[in-house]
Amino acid sequence: MAEIMKQEKTKYKLANSIKECMKTAPVDKITVKNIVEGCGVTRQTFYRNFLDKYDLINWYFDKLVLQSFEQIGMGHTVGESLTQKFAFILNEKVFFTEAFRSDDRNSLKEHDFELILQFYTDLIARKTSQPLDGELHFLLEMYCQGSVYMTVKWVLGGMKDSPEQMARTLVEAMPPKLAEVFGRLELL
Repeated sequence: MAEIMKQEKTKYKLANSIKECMKTAPVDKITVKNIVEGCGVTRQTFYRNFLDKYDLINWYFDKLVLQSFEQIGMGHTVGESLTQKFAFILNEKVFFTEAFRSDDRNSLKEHDFELILQFYTDLIARKTSQPLDGELHFLLEMYCQGSVYMTVKWVLGGMKDSPEQMARTLVEAMPPKLAEVFGRLELL
C-alpha cells in the first residue's frame, strides 16, 4: 500500500512538472528530460510510470475527469457530469490548452474520445443488460467525436462559455435516438 502511495505521489510530481513546462513550451516540444529535470526524478523513474509524455498527460486527464463521469447513472446526469468535467478543464486551463493543441497520435483528443465512447458504451450495456446495436453505436460514436471536437474548440477558443453552458449545449446536441435511450435510462 505504501509503495502504491509513493508511486502515485511520483506520478503527481511528474504531472506538476509537465504543467510547469507547458507554461513556456508546446507539448510537442517538451521532452522527458525537461519533465524529469523539473521535478528531480530520473528518466528511469519516468519510464517506470509512463510510456511517454502523452501517457502522462492522459493519466492526469483521467485523474481529473473520470471522477465526474463515474457518478453518471448513480444520481448524477450526463449534464451534471459534463459541467463538472468542464469546470475541471477550466480550473486547469494551461494544462488543457497545451494538451489539446497536440495532434500526436497519442494525443489527449484521441484519448478523450476513446475514454468517453467506452464509458458510455459500457454504461448503456450495463443498464440495458445488452450490447449496443449497430445504429446506436454509430450515433454514440458520432456524438462522442463531436463532443470532443467541440470541447477542443472551446478550450482553444479561450473557454468563453461557462462549464454549465457547454454541458447544456452538448446535451442538447445529442442525436434524438441517443437522447431517447439516455432519457429512458434516466441519464439525462
